[in-house]
Amino acid sequence: MILPKSIIKFLHKYFRAIRIWRSVITLLFLLWFDSQAWTYIGGLSQEKESIRQQIRAKWLTRELLNLGSAFIKLGQLISARPDILPRSWIIELAGLQDKVPAFSFEKVQEILEEELQGRCKEIIDLDSIPIAAASIAQVHRACLSSGRKVVLKIQRPGLETFFRIDLEIMQQVAAVLQKKKSLSKGRNWVGMARECKKVLLKELDFHVEAQYAARFRQQFLDDPRIKVPGVIWELSTNKVLCLDYLPGIKINDQSGIIKNGINPSKIAELGASSYLRQLIEFGFFHADPHPGNLAVSADGSLIFYDFGMMGMISDRLRNELGSLVQAAAFGDANQLVKKLQKAGLLASGIDLGPVRRLIRIMLKERLTPPFDPDTIEKLSVDLYELVYGQPFRLPVELIFVMRALSTFEGVGRSLDSSFNLIAITQPYLIPLMKSSNSNPNDLINEIGRQFGELGSKAVGLPKRLDENLERLEQGDLQLQIRLGESDRQLRRMINAQQSMGQSILLGCLGISAALLASNNKAFFSLLPIGIAFPISLKWLKLQMKIRRDEKLENLQRKN
Repeated sequence: MILPKSIIKFLHKYFRAIRIWRSVITLLFLLWFDSQAWTYIGGLSQEKESIRQQIRAKWLTRELLNLGSAFIKLGQLISARPDILPRSWIIELAGLQDKVPAFSFEKVQEILEEELQGRCKEIIDLDSIPIAAASIAQVHRACLSSGRKVVLKIQRPGLETFFRIDLEIMQQVAAVLQKKKSLSKGRNWVGMARECKKVLLKELDFHVEAQYAARFRQQFLDDPRIKVPGVIWELSTNKVLCLDYLPGIKINDQSGIIKNGINPSKIAELGASSYLRQLIEFGFFHADPHPGNLAVSADGSLIFYDFGMMGMISDRLRNELGSLVQAAAFGDANQLVKKLQKAGLLASGIDLGPVRRLIRIMLKERLTPPFDPDTIEKLSVDLYELVYGQPFRLPVELIFVMRALSTFEGVGRSLDSSFNLIAITQPYLIPLMKSSNSNPNDLINEIGRQFGELGSKAVGLPKRLDENLERLEQGDLQLQIRLGESDRQLRRMINAQQSMGQSILLGCLGISAALLASNNKAFFSLLPIGIAFPISLKWLKLQMKIRRDEKLENLQRKN
């Protein structure tokens, strides 16, 4: 008996939803389990918690790989959201690379004939073995009748149907999470799911990647040291992408580069300068510069591959970045906080004291010469720690910038151990700073501004003192005192009391469930379990808050 297609589709969607929800519920349980101090043998410590976080991050990566194409891409997207996940999870997901078996060569020929129709005759030599295979597509080398050597990126058959089913289930999961206040506080899961759907469906359209590749190539037409494959438009569709074949040595193959008489240090410097041009001059950059997407040609040029993940920086954000860089260059934490608020990177109505202290630490430890070779990586770590659980609202493109720079810094150090991205960056930051202020005498203006503020405050000081004394005599002056350490101790005591109360309540509910189950009243044992679930979520939230406060205090003590 052959089932109708509608029933088959319904059954597939039903069982797929069960599989996805199983992963979601398992993840929530693991997060709750890790928040319990009694689950750590010998007591909870920062080292044990860090090891547990790494284990969970690896589990999530494996789970996303098992769930397939849509979730692999989802993992790559949320790796740009340090406000959602801890740093250890972000690092693990950022390296998420999908390697799956290739589909048959017969299917490749069938897709090409369906997509290109009569134009297939132009392809006279197509390799049957792909040079790369991933969850979305695989790549084959070919030769055209004109003698032009190309590569064909061919989308997996039926992928869009599976993508849409998974994306629909993702939105259902997001809607449920959004309804739970303990899980949705400060996060718009529905909005994120909608944005992910938009981005992922766009990635399935190879016309978009072709446009990205053409635009990226246009940026470097005047620089023979940078090579970007050209697009063969007549052989490209929304499921097939045809590009020039540019062979090269993998950028992390240092021995191969040296063997060809190329200086690895020059390649590292060339890559860094090309990236800074992308960010500052063009505002359009390659967002995934891992070694698989970079190569070196025989003449020492740098080759870029794979344009599915590109980042864009608007002119407005570039101007804002200019003023932020300017404030950071002067080491002015107060001014930098003001600029962050103006740029919309800080939530409104918050206590700026802790944020200002953290920024001051970053400016002092990371952006004070001499710079360490891995300064960008350390800044990324600081950024992730600062954003997670804090009132920052960083644009996704800015996170992609930091991640791309951090990745390339690692590539540069693999080529040259003395590679220092910050040192190369300095000449490119000067025009960025000037873009936010047309006056070339920035330093003099800044010093003058600070002296002007100090002078105006000094002139107005006697009048303010007189007014405040008069208000104090009349009883109109209210005095606010911040207790500092005492205030923090009080918060710790309150959190500890709440944690203890919830622990006792959960223990009692657990005993109740066990007693009911042992007395052949298994059905009634579900009642205390149901009551315990929301309390467990509150417990998890409280534990995360306690740990964030501890990390913040440890960071302040180091300063």
